[in-house]
Amino acid sequence: MDSLLHRVAATIARHGMFSSGHKVGVAVSGGADSVCLLFALRELAPALGIALSVLHLDHGLRGEESAADAEFVRALAAQLGLQAAIERVDLRDPGNLEQAARRARLAFFRRQTSAGCVDRVALGHTRSDQAETVLFRFLRGAATAGLAGIRPVTASGIVRPLIEVDRSEVEAFLTARGIRWRDDSTNRSPAFARNRIRHGLLPQLARDWNPAIHRTLAHTADWALAEEAWWESEMDRLGASLLRPERDGAVLVRADQLAALPLAVARRLVRRAMECAKGNLRGIDFEHVSAALDLAAGARGRGKVQVRGLDIVRSFDWLRFSTSGAPAPYTLPAPVPGLVKIPGSGNVISLELIDRQETPGGFPYVYNREMGCVDWPRLSGPLELRNWRPGDRYQPIGHTGEEKIKNLFQKARVPLWERSGWPVLTDGSGIVWTRRFGPAAGLSPAGGGGRTLLIGEIVKLESETPATASINIG
Repeated sequence: MDSLLHRVAATIARHGMFSSGHKVGVAVSGGADSVCLLFALRELAPALGIALSVLHLDHGLRGEESAADAEFVRALAAQLGLQAAIERVDLRDPGNLEQAARRARLAFFRRQTSAGCVDRVALGHTRSDQAETVLFRFLRGAATAGLAGIRPVTASGIVRPLIEVDRSEVEAFLTARGIRWRDDSTNRSPAFARNRIRHGLLPQLARDWNPAIHRTLAHTADWALAEEAWWESEMDRLGASLLRPERDGAVLVRADQLAALPLAVARRLVRRAMECAKGNLRGIDFEHVSAALDLAAGARGRGKVQVRGLDIVRSFDWLRFSTSGAPAPYTLPAPVPGLVKIPGSGNVISLELIDRQETPGGFPYVYNREMGCVDWPRLSGPLELRNWRPGDRYQPIGHTGEEKIKNLFQKARVPLWERSGWPVLTDGSGIVWTRRFGPAAGLSPAGGGGRTLLIGEIVKLESETPATASINIG
């Protein structure tokens, strides 16, 4: 077997890229790497038990040259008797051209996989691409995760069988077999940072510092990838015990627990929290991670760090990572009897009217505290449920006078992010009840008979109920 084919087969086996019966879509741009990948997999397919097809996305960025690439790939697939899925996208005014093209390719691959056309998508990245990626990320300040470079296999089903083959070997393989390929004119444009690394920096490093620089950088990626695999499993374990996901996608972690971790572990946990809250780590760098750790270590229980697309807030004992701002203000009618869903929350306020002699029981709900009781005849005007507003004040039962709810928050150590959507029940005269702090003192039920309004916050419903559904639970 040809040396290149032998190493490709070994790479496929080492990383478990395919299983017998897999439908493999080979992404072919028309360039040397992807054409080499197609012919290599064609020779290995019978032994691997895989079926091949060709995938090509025309970005339309080079006019007639792009169209000629697509026709070249179409003819190549026909020559080899393979089906071809060829699509075209319009990337006019994409902002970052490279990122836009990459997103378009990944979306194309996802469509092919979701439609059941392919089980795996094989890309033609080589060890030379790996070296360029590792160096590029190192120069941008990447941590170990970035230095792991291009992954041989991804969770989305992308595989890279040529990742241990140099670009020079690819061209030698094609030349020896008389196989043609197309050269992309943009691959030499100095407008792209990767081209400046490929044609300028790496040759200089090979000439002046290390002739085996490509292999050295590829080994660095391999080493880092193994380390990352271990760390990911460790972060899965620690994240499950230390990170608390919220309903709105935010992530909480106790500041004291984070500060007590070894620095290497704490940095990883912060990155995991950022990734969970934001969905990715784009725009996150060393300074952002350090700022979050400084928040956790600080004596003061309050502070905020903003990074691109992410807010990190310290309040009392907790750090919160989130992409969303404060909940929108709300004011809702509160029918009696009835249920009112708190916007932005899964919780529901229950309002029930009973005779004083009755005792509540048998409710299929879980309450976050004892129900508040209010003397129904003392209420004036229709009831409304709204969020807390700065300046709100009232006298809860058991207090000697009025207090600002903000001061009650401070005493109860309610984190900042929980306050803006905090439910407050009002009538025509003022505040009737608030979460946690209970009914107003002046509305406490008197002795003897009469009617009482029971107010409770349901934290779990047996079934979904519309936000303003009015049901009789008495």
